[in-house]
Amino acid sequence: MTTPQTHRFTVALSASFSLAALLTGCSALGGSKTPSTIYAPEPIVASDPSWPNVDWQLAIAHPETSRMTDTLRIAVRPTPGELEVYKGASWAKTPSDQVQDTVLRALEDSHRIPAVARQGTGMAADYTLLSEVRRFEADYAGAAVPSATIEVSVKLLQATDQDVVASQTFRQAVPAASTDTGAVAQAFGTALGTIAHDIAGWALVNGNNREHSGAHKAK
Repeated sequence: MTTPQTHRFTVALSASFSLAALLTGCSALGGSKTPSTIYAPEPIVASDPSWPNVDWQLAIAHPETSRMTDTLRIAVRPTPGELEVYKGASWAKTPSDQVQDTVLRALEDSHRIPAVARQGTGMAADYTLLSEVRRFEADYAGAAVPSATIEVSVKLLQATDQDVVASQTFRQAVPAASTDTGAVAQAFGTALGTIAHDIAGWALVNGNNREHSGAHKAK
């Protein structure tokens, strides 16, 4: 499915594409004179009453992701095995930055944890949240309008011995109100807020369960 708003990049699963080639294609198709709309979803994530109040600190590592996924271009998948990008549109932040920022903000705003920060800031953390952004794309999946699809795999590590406390994969697919790029970006904001809410709550619950189990103290 190709619309005037998109550029097509066919991704053959058996072929190998370099990031440089992809970016060159984007530049050639988009044209330097094409005006660009920059979208910056910043969802406000409300804390859940069921989330526990904890007394430990959490560091959030920058999410891992592929170079093709972690781009400012807004990706759309019209059919399986094929990727396009929206013409004249981009993200203000990469998908990995969006995920990290939103989860961090969700935890900070919850007031359920005494300290949470990005890994590398020097804070003495009790646990570390690792993540991998596997998907961040508009996916038609046979429908008339795309769904903002975000998939993030996470692991909660005890900071002292790097023991994996828990792991899980979270996925959200929010249908856009229309095929308009703005509507798609709005759907991404909803999906991002929901997945950040789920990850934040999951981290608090699993870290708290580990503390109460006494397993970390027995080592």
